[in-house]
Amino acid sequence: MLYGFLTLASVSTTSDTASRSPTEVSFPEPAHSAAFVTTHWSVVLSARDKSSPQSAAALEKLCRAYWYPLYAHVRWLGNSPHDAEDLTQEFFARLLQKNYLEAAERERGRFRTFLLMALKRFLANEWDRARARKRGGGLALAPLDREVAEQRYEAEAADFPADRMYERRWALALLAQTMARLRAEFERAGKPAEFEELKSFLTVGKQDIPYAASATGLGVSEGTLRVAVHRLRKRFRELFREEIGHTVASAEDVEEEFRHLLAALNE
Repeated sequence: MLYGFLTLASVSTTSDTASRSPTEVSFPEPAHSAAFVTTHWSVVLSARDKSSPQSAAALEKLCRAYWYPLYAHVRWLGNSPHDAEDLTQEFFARLLQKNYLEAAERERGRFRTFLLMALKRFLANEWDRARARKRGGGLALAPLDREVAEQRYEAEAADFPADRMYERRWALALLAQTMARLRAEFERAGKPAEFEELKSFLTVGKQDIPYAASATGLGVSEGTLRVAVHRLRKRFRELFREEIGHTVASAEDVEEEFRHLLAALNE
């Protein structure tokens, strides 16, 4: 199971104060937040009825981070790679230029759901008109990496309905964002090598980690490695929840979205 340690309960009882060998696997100190902060999507929603540069910037950031699930959805509907790229680019251009946010209801304010519904309306009602105009309407968007997207698309199983595949891809995009943030924390702490050594422990189950053999290979004690892996997985869970928080309207929505995305990943 991919990232099987992402459960609602703690996955390890190893204490951070466990005994360590003189050679240690170091770990950057994260910046913790005690409360739910105003996130990208809540900023967008709060400013949906008025012009707001902050809202536009937040929406663009979310779109750039999560474009692939929409591209893959358009491909799944039978469009060629070229047409899927055109459609996705035009959709984001129109999303950022027009007042699509009026359709986003705060009580169901999940960016994941809003984007898919908006894309479906665009495909059903506006593509024929949009394709007659210049792609992107003159808006400078970062080019989509179609080659990488196609490699991902071809490697994925297509055994699920389109909407379920979209949700799985969305969850995977969140995981990728989380991994990038965790890597950046190690890099800022001057410890990129430690991250490369430890990151593989994020994708295996707790019971499947060969602690003794891995500790020998890393030149540390088994106890030290257990502590390092425990901290790494704990921090990943924290960052994953923060990334989810960026795509929902309130703190109350985070746990429900967390459960929903875990179910999508575990199908």
